[in-house]
Amino acid sequence: MSHSTDTAHADSVHTETVHTETADERVSTEQPEGTENRSTTPSSNQFQQFIGSEWAERVDELPAPREQAPFAARRRATLSAAFPGQRLVVPAGSPKQRSNDTDYPFRAHTVFTYLTGWGSDSEPDAVLVFEPAGDTHEVTLYFRERADRTSPEFYANSAIGEFWIGARPSLAQVAADLGIETAHLDEFQATAIDRTVEEDAELTQFASEMRLVKDAYEIEQMRQAVDATQRGFDDVIADFGRITQHERGERLVEGVFYTRARADGNAVGYDTIAASGPHACILHWTRNDGPVTPGDLMLLDAGVELDSLYTADITRTLPANGTFTDVQRAVYEAVREAADAAFQIVKPGITFRDVHAEAMRVIAQKTAEWGFLPVSADESMQPDNQYHRRYMVHGTSHHLGIDVHDCAQARREMYHDGIVKEGMVFTIEPGLYFQPDDLTVAPEFRGIGVRIEDDILVTADGAENLSAGIPRTADDVEAWIARLNG
Repeated sequence: MSHSTDTAHADSVHTETVHTETADERVSTEQPEGTENRSTTPSSNQFQQFIGSEWAERVDELPAPREQAPFAARRRATLSAAFPGQRLVVPAGSPKQRSNDTDYPFRAHTVFTYLTGWGSDSEPDAVLVFEPAGDTHEVTLYFRERADRTSPEFYANSAIGEFWIGARPSLAQVAADLGIETAHLDEFQATAIDRTVEEDAELTQFASEMRLVKDAYEIEQMRQAVDATQRGFDDVIADFGRITQHERGERLVEGVFYTRARADGNAVGYDTIAASGPHACILHWTRNDGPVTPGDLMLLDAGVELDSLYTADITRTLPANGTFTDVQRAVYEAVREAADAAFQIVKPGITFRDVHAEAMRVIAQKTAEWGFLPVSADESMQPDNQYHRRYMVHGTSHHLGIDVHDCAQARREMYHDGIVKEGMVFTIEPGLYFQPDDLTVAPEFRGIGVRIEDDILVTADGAENLSAGIPRTADDVEAWIARLNG
């Protein structure tokens, strides 16, 4: 991302200037690409005077600081202390084009959200700047304030004009809301000495590692995201009758969950995986265009993202007709045993990768018992063997927060090889995936995919499964389906 003065001032990464002659002047209005050939907005002086007049006076009511404001202030202080005397720049980012003049929904950069507390209501192209001031920094949030109603931007700019996208906040309102000094984006000037997130590796890494341990606000957001996700899972199960009758039932699963995500949050935290039957063996199945057939298992990996942008990440594997077969139950309970074993060792002081190793110990045991491995479970666990990984090629855990795979720019010694600390939130998500054409497994296992994923909070002396309220055992899952879909 470029941060020259020109790009910082752009209304959108997809704009061009359209000049319209008037009787007395040329009026410049910016519009997204591909709109000028269908624009019919009047541009005469008479029209501009008429549309810019006789509006009720704005009452610029200042909001109370939002709940996360003091937490974001402490995070900014931590970043400031780590980079004394250096100018730090944290851009929110710009809208990304989906097609022609249509953008994807805007979502601010994770570091920007973390340091400002501005979530789903963030303004595109905003920039947070840490200006050196002795041993500390003066922090200013630059963004494009709403235009005066006499400006053509107000009615003629479909990217940022209020007629098109609704009212935008004032500088004073955002300053009061977030507890940060604000200034108009036009005042931001990039410099040659800027250290900019995503361009400066050390700054990006530090901002990522800051998020490894969650504060009290973040932990409460994670609880709320899990609760909303549980409601989404309930919604899906309650609609199983309709879902199993549709030729693309996976799409209905995705849509039902998305409705809950939009109702109770901002959106989904990632593309929902609604994988039924053999599709459950495809780890990132997001086409979601197959049927949900009674007798098959339906793997649902989904999470609600709140307006704060914190997201849950939960997986449950559900029998579409409400009852596991004997083989499905055996695979399911093996995965649950692996998840439970991993959870039992979580506490401050262990190494993060130990969680994966414990889950793999159970996976190796089960696949050896079923006769799928060419060696014993203990031999398979040797670093040079790992035969059991044929049936689970992914990792068991990842950090979770604003990003579904949070803290991804952290150093390996802080993440995979890092020491688990109180306040960390991560997933535990073992699985077993027996491909339909895998000749190493018995025929009755082929085409079965199971994953169980929970969101785990590390406490002072152990761990809490934040998603333990979502049924996990095979018996409880069957009872859950019967209760909601009976």
